[in-house]
Amino acid sequence: MEIIYSPNSSQWKQLLARPVFENNALEATVQSVLNDVKANGDTAVLRYSQKFDNPSITSFEVSKSEIDSAENLISSELKNAIEIAKNNITAFHSKQAETANPIETMPGVKCWRKSVGIQRVGLYIPGGTAPLFSTILMLAIPAKIAGCKEIILCTPQKEGQDIHPAILYSAKLVGVDKIYKIGGSQAIAAMAFGTETIPKVSKIFGPGNQFVTMAKMLIAKEGVAIDMPAGPSEVMVVADETAVPAFVASDLLSQCEHGADSQAILLSTHKPLIEQVKVEIEKQLALLPRKELAAKSLEFSKLIYVDNQADLIDLINEYAPEHLILSVKNYNELGEKIINAGSVFLGNYSPESAGDYASGTNHTLPTNGYAKAYSGVSLDSFVRKITFQEITKEGLHNIGHAIETMAEAEMLVAHKNAVSIRLK
Repeated sequence: MEIIYSPNSSQWKQLLARPVFENNALEATVQSVLNDVKANGDTAVLRYSQKFDNPSITSFEVSKSEIDSAENLISSELKNAIEIAKNNITAFHSKQAETANPIETMPGVKCWRKSVGIQRVGLYIPGGTAPLFSTILMLAIPAKIAGCKEIILCTPQKEGQDIHPAILYSAKLVGVDKIYKIGGSQAIAAMAFGTETIPKVSKIFGPGNQFVTMAKMLIAKEGVAIDMPAGPSEVMVVADETAVPAFVASDLLSQCEHGADSQAILLSTHKPLIEQVKVEIEKQLALLPRKELAAKSLEFSKLIYVDNQADLIDLINEYAPEHLILSVKNYNELGEKIINAGSVFLGNYSPESAGDYASGTNHTLPTNGYAKAYSGVSLDSFVRKITFQEITKEGLHNIGHAIETMAEAEMLVAHKNAVSIRLK
């Protein structure tokens, strides 16, 4: 990891740059897959699935017996942990529900807004070296609360392997029973356009590799909604003299083990902590099963000393981290000054892992600086807001002249006439 001391503001843009990878060839490859699936449906999906995931696959849908038997293949301890996470995620997202609250903007003019669940949504769940069953909870639970009528789940099945039982168990626990054994850009294409087997959805959620991410970006151009623009996972840890170096190192590494293109940044106002954290990183890295991936990620990661709090706050908000951990004495005060972040973790005992799994907040968050404009997934991500209005005869008399005047000023005479004809 690179160590930087007291960077000048002119260096910040370069200092906070995310890893950049050439994607022109990637875009062309993924676009060809999308076009093929759109034109040839199941035939194309099967061909790509056999080529990239499982040469033996002949059908996509996971059977009810496969889903039911998964419960017997995972430990009681894991089932209990998933249950705790489910309850906390449900509790947090249930409180986000809005009820229609009619407002009389003037006598006889009543307006309100109603939340309606998206009828059919698609979830993409990676199933390779890190089978992200926790993401099923994060996406399917708010989808159910929102009232989505149908949830389609796609996850890859590798040759010689079954789908990870925790994925199937979690899906059943939250009421998802339409599961398909497909992954990669072909899965995104299948959900975006529909095939003979996989239904077309209105919005697609979930993380994935560079092919999945590119596919989501491309189908968004064709009018299929996605949860948010996504990039590699990232964390920024802010620490002072009250931070515990081992805790800080563990938080940085927990993000680095996601993949070689992940990024971890430490900002500290306490110089001795920088070296202490570096030593801890080396010590903990050696013990990680995914240390090769984490080590590559560390090449893009930085330890930065900042000598005043004003610069510290500006650096945080400029970077707009996906995950922000405030391991500082005045974390509540500092937290109030954060305007760009996906999710914030306050104090020495709030690891980012808690939000990833079981505290209740959602772990599907904006990366790559998109936290400046996007929120993480919430109940709102699964609903549309429809406005209603009811205007009485009295109400139209009260508001009508204003409408006529504005329409006439915009030279839209038919708009004016729609009111005038009623007033007469």
